[in-house]
Amino acid sequence: MIEKPADTAQPINKLIAERWSGRAYDPTLAVSDDDITSLCEAARWAPSCFGDSPWRFLVCNKMSDKAAWEKIYSSLVPGNQEWAKNAVLLIAVASVPNFSQNDKPNRFTGYDTGAASVSMCLQATSLGLMSHQMGGYHANALRKAFDIPEDIHLWSVIAIGYPAALDSLSEAQLEQELKPRQRRPLEQEFFLNKWS
Repeated sequence: MIEKPADTAQPINKLIAERWSGRAYDPTLAVSDDDITSLCEAARWAPSCFGDSPWRFLVCNKMSDKAAWEKIYSSLVPGNQEWAKNAVLLIAVASVPNFSQNDKPNRFTGYDTGAASVSMCLQATSLGLMSHQMGGYHANALRKAFDIPEDIHLWSVIAIGYPAALDSLSEAQLEQELKPRQRRPLEQEFFLNKWS
């Protein structure tokens, strides 16, 4: 287990700094039902346009329903399967396309669902859990496995569980795990009073 707090230009909240996408999960430690509910509550209270909450999270717990967990796991690309095999929870992240109050298209579903996902991941960090959001999965396979309607947008899969010792990783995975966390400098992404 390692800690990889962000190297920030200014101090930020400890919870935000400590959240990172690790790959070394302990397959023997269950995530309690209370903690799963807590993860879902954190996502539920994320901001959304008109408070419409367009997100939908399909939570599969390897400890309680391995067959359902396997359906999500099977949709992952091989590189993600290599390490996600040890994550106790796999969560498919989706959204409905229209507002509930008028059935008109909601162009903010991706933005809102991302906010809910980050809320879930921050809550995981606060509970001593690790989370890793993945875009590397086959949406059609996931859709077919769970009979998810065509109009539902599939965004990602989140692995959640307790961190493990790094010896559970392959050499290539270990190299990724030990790489320093990096982001572009603030001035390349944030502009003050004009676009530049």
